[in-house]
Amino acid sequence: MGRRMLERLDYFKIAPRRILDAGSGPAREARALAARYRGAQLVALDFSLPVLRGARGWFRFLGRRQAVCADLSRLPLAAESIDLVWSNMALHWSDDPAAVLGEFGRVLAADGLVMFSTLGPDTLKELRAAAGPRRVHAFVDMHDIGDMLVAAGFAAPVMDMEMLTLSYRRAGELLSDLRASGQTSARADRPRGLAGRGFRERLLAALSPRASFEVVYGHAWKAAPRERRETVKTIGLYRRLS
Repeated sequence: MGRRMLERLDYFKIAPRRILDAGSGPAREARALAARYRGAQLVALDFSLPVLRGARGWFRFLGRRQAVCADLSRLPLAAESIDLVWSNMALHWSDDPAAVLGEFGRVLAADGLVMFSTLGPDTLKELRAAAGPRRVHAFVDMHDIGDMLVAAGFAAPVMDMEMLTLSYRRAGELLSDLRASGQTSARADRPRGLAGRGFRERLLAALSPRASFEVVYGHAWKAAPRERRETVKTIGLYRRLS
């Protein structure tokens, strides 16, 4: 997904001075972003401090870099201080994506660009059918994300989607793959107790050895503030004198 996003940057003529990698994880695209926009300051921001520490290996070659541990919905950055917000596969982890997009809009300078990828509602539909909806993370529809962008003050949002399917020899490999990659459910209403061995056996029996991922891509521009023009109407009141 990161490579696909980098290819999309070819269509934009921008020269950002400061880039925010929002939900950076190990900052996989840091090298490519730094090579594309030489001289730009790169800010890697993630909620996980251990993951940010792991990203330091990517930062050794960068002269201007900064790692920040923070929540996407509460960015500790000044308003209009960022020219490009880059967010690869992070938005779906937030329980309030509208607040996150609002923060992106706040920290972006006028005419700044936000580019992101996230997951749509058909992601892991096979697992959801086998395990039950409350045990699988919920994902927001791309049309709703587009509406959130407009509400956050972005102009000309563009959304598109592709479906990816991963096939496994056995259903258990799918579960192991998800666990190894750190994917889990962040639902507030998810079951908290241990499911037990019986549940796992029933799940493996019902689960297809395939995993669908609805990958959503989006970008939008921070709208420049419009000049407020006050329209004053002058109404004349006349009294006829006789």
